[in-house]
Amino acid sequence: QVQLVESGGGLVQTGGSLSLSCAASTRAFSSYAMGWFRQAPGKEREFVATISMMGISIQYADSVKGRFTIHRDNAKNTLYLQMNSLKPEDTAVYYCAARPGTWNTSPGVYDYWGQGTQVTVSS
Repeated sequence: QVQLVESGGGLVQTGGSLSLSCAASTRAFSSYAMGWFRQAPGKEREFVATISMMGISIQYADSVKGRFTIHRDNAKNTLYLQMNSLKPEDTAVYYCAARPGTWNTSPGVYDYWGQGTQVTVSS
């Protein structure tokens, strides 16, 4: 069982930045591919970014490419998402997720989820 706890959400103006963190409870953190997903009110949960077990392979949704950066620190069992040039359409609850093995962009294949952290971008 892996417990994930996100932090770092908040309210920011358009063009601002936020940094999210996701702390994992497992010592086998490096055995899990990790992902960030988000869900806006009335919408389905969508892929934001994913990173492989050792951080070598990374994928981004087109909507965040060039603005968001995912990275991980396996020594600290922590996943990060640096979000720059934020837009109102980035407003959502952001979730981190873990799955053993290879990275994936589909939320349905992730086994463990955090509780989410709210990101609100004002116009």
